[in-house]
Amino acid sequence: MEQTIFTGSKLINGNDIYYEFYPHDQPKDTVLLIHGFLSSSFSFRRLIPLLRREYNVISIDLPPFGKSGKSLNFTYSYENLAKSVIEFLRIMGFEKVHLIGHSMGGQISLNILHLYPSMVNKAILLCSSGYLQRSKRHLLLSSRIPFFHIYVKYHLARSGVLNNLKKVVHDQKMIDDEMILGYTSPFLEDDIFKALTRMIRDREGDLTAEKLNSIETPCLLIWGEHDRVVPLNVGKRLNKDLKNSDLIVFKDTGHLVPEERPEDTTKYIREFIAE
Repeated sequence: MEQTIFTGSKLINGNDIYYEFYPHDQPKDTVLLIHGFLSSSFSFRRLIPLLRREYNVISIDLPPFGKSGKSLNFTYSYENLAKSVIEFLRIMGFEKVHLIGHSMGGQISLNILHLYPSMVNKAILLCSSGYLQRSKRHLLLSSRIPFFHIYVKYHLARSGVLNNLKKVVHDQKMIDDEMILGYTSPFLEDDIFKALTRMIRDREGDLTAEKLNSIETPCLLIWGEHDRVVPLNVGKRLNKDLKNSDLIVFKDTGHLVPEERPEDTTKYIREFIAE
């Protein structure tokens, strides 16, 4: 029997947030998936079919990524993104969820735990960003130069989607045309580069160790041993600063854990939620 999928968008804080909702007939819990930088809900394509067997699953595209809005009047700070996610949940009628955040999505999840702990049961952080500082002053000033978004576009095009994928996965044989197209599609219009320029200015640094220490929500950290984007030592440091956390490390795995190890990731998520 084909399962139901609802897709749409909600206007939150002046920007559209695209979502995919996979309801379960008899859900044990609801999980919210938050993707990483330069990504979208596409990055959870292998994880969602496994999670939806047991849970309500919601996946969102964080503005300005994927199919979400790219308004230049929106504040693209972690704090405002976290507030927008919470407002989205309230509008959708969800009082409490489990968060699953990958890379930058992990940092957004941590901001939610810091600002709105009552909205979250547990959090699963997949190769979460951590301890990054705000952009350097010269970059912040440069981002105000007219047409700076063209430089952003050129910089990303120069590195290329294929090269970026080779950096984020350990086994490069898994990269195929579908994967390349899925990660390329959101960047075919210029609007996103203008919004990314705004994000350079708005993004504050990651949560400090002091703020991380104040988080009491149970957290499961899942890392790839060969993560070259957010190295394992960041995971070990987060494990130390988050007083109610555990760390799982996958061997022969890179940064893109939801794509590389969906079955193993789902297994640990289920065990953690059931505890």
